Amino acid sequence: MAKSKHSGALGFIFVTIFIDVLGLGIIIPVLPKLLQVLGHINVNRASQYIGWLTFVYASMQLIFASILGNLSDRYGRRPILLISLFGFGLDYAVMAFAPTIAWLFVGRIIAGICGASTSTATAYIADVSTGDKRAANFGLVGAASAIGLIFGIALGAYLYAINIRFPFMAAAGFAFANGLYGLFVLPESLAKEHRRKFEWKRANPLLSLLRIYKKQPALASLLAVTAIIYIAQKAVEYLLSTFIYEKFNWTPAIVGTLGLFVGLVLFAIQGGLIRYTVPKFGQRKNIVAGLIFYAVGLLLIAFAGKGWMLYLCMIPYCLGGLSGPALQGMASQKVADNEQGELQGAFAILNSVSLIIGPLAFSYVFFFFTKKGSQVYFPGAPYLLACVLMIISTLIVIWSFRRRRKVNAAR
Repeated sequence: MAKSKHSGALGFIFVTIFIDVLGLGIIIPVLPKLLQVLGHINVNRASQYIGWLTFVYASMQLIFASILGNLSDRYGRRPILLISLFGFGLDYAVMAFAPTIAWLFVGRIIAGICGASTSTATAYIADVSTGDKRAANFGLVGAASAIGLIFGIALGAYLYAINIRFPFMAAAGFAFANGLYGLFVLPESLAKEHRRKFEWKRANPLLSLLRIYKKQPALASLLAVTAIIYIAQKAVEYLLSTFIYEKFNWTPAIVGTLGLFVGLVLFAIQGGLIRYTVPKFGQRKNIVAGLIFYAVGLLLIAFAGKGWMLYLCMIPYCLGGLSGPALQGMASQKVADNEQGELQGAFAILNSVSLIIGPLAFSYVFFFFTKKGSQVYFPGAPYLLACVLMIISTLIVIWSFRRRRKVNAAR
């Protein structure tokens, strides 16, 4: 693929991930309200349904993400990306017209099966990137994902003011439009000589992780840290609007304004700052600094006493985004070209596991500390727990880097 095509492809991947996650973000501030309407329940109870809806989605993704990641190593990235895009469109269409909560679960099952677009997209990035540019380009992926999520939250909040179903219709429209765009624009990134035979044993999600651990022991700590980070992030990604409705009694429109602010901060950090910090300070320092920022941001959110304080809390939390692209860039340098899909499939597996564990666990922690009659009322409890997880991941990373430095010095 020529350099000009590389740029165009990276631009499309940015748009693809942005629109995918935009669709997810659109429904986040609205889903608690829709659950209240469909189930005739309060916000506290709706938080549990959100945990279970995410659990179903993530379980399907865990089963199918590795299969699709390996299929992309066999047949190319393009067809898998297009299948994922149209699948998401179908999911949001089902949710837009769902008459009961049960139909929301049907939509999440469809989305989970087709939810491998991010892992295939990151494999696409690895295909067309080399050296230090990989971390910077993974920063674009992180920027697209983070910005899409936050701007989606803002857009969903504003559309909700018009009609509670409009956010889901908009998400379906975005997904279908992007699929049609990719059908005519997206080139294939994986050359035929770099493709490999599809093997079912390599498509088993748990065996896939074990295989990567055995082949690349140095990846073990990076993947373990990534899993913990993914779990902790879910407290913000899936519970923030519910937390805000409960503690500060904000309207969806006010939540949307916070989303716009965070989107601008993330754009500055992941779309620009990381392209300076990775070459300047290296991947290791970016990883450690990012994890510390995450922990500080989560701690501040947990104890925020006024709604306006969330604007300040989100700045260090967003700076935590320095760690993700550096982690992925370091990991991608340790595997061969025809194994990038499998590696990114492993990241997708970890994300699916985090989606199974994180939202469900945090939603029950939130429910326990906000339910009527609770001895301790503390809506920020999920964020305090997430902060502890970030501290643990920071300690693992520091231990791993020191251990590797000693091994290299002994050689």
